[in-house]
Amino acid sequence: MAGGAADCSFWQRLLARQCRVYQLRNKQRISVAAASKLLANMVYQYKGMGLSMGTMICGWDKRGPGLYYVDNEGNRVSGDVFSVGSGSVYAYGVLDRVYKPDLEPAAAYDLARRAIYHATYRDAYSGGTVTLYHVRESGWERISADDVSDLHVKFQREGREGCE
Repeated sequence: MAGGAADCSFWQRLLARQCRVYQLRNKQRISVAAASKLLANMVYQYKGMGLSMGTMICGWDKRGPGLYYVDNEGNRVSGDVFSVGSGSVYAYGVLDRVYKPDLEPAAAYDLARRAIYHATYRDAYSGGTVTLYHVRESGWERISADDVSDLHVKFQREGREGCE
């Protein structure tokens, strides 16, 4: 998520509540596509009223993995790779250069870590921790949480070693 903390927190809680109501009524979890559409429809009603939110909705359902971008204007886009927030231009610079759909998990973790590092290190409005999660059919797993300062030292050292 990116944007105003209050907006992000509010809409995340509201979406979680609506998804839970769906699950209780239908005896199954809502699809990733439907959850993203639900959020897009809810925020669209407030278009132009000053909301500040961009988020990725991801998960695994009967159709397999799903990833959607939803913003405060009610825009909703399906895709394979997204970056949100003011630092996203830096992350996309890394992602566009290296991303391939068939990356092994270790390589994908490294790519994600580097992309988020560049976004947070170069952008004054981004956070200071890179936290990675892997979403699978069986659920999500927290992979790592790294301080951007530690990653900076690590990546700078790797860069110097590559120049020797």
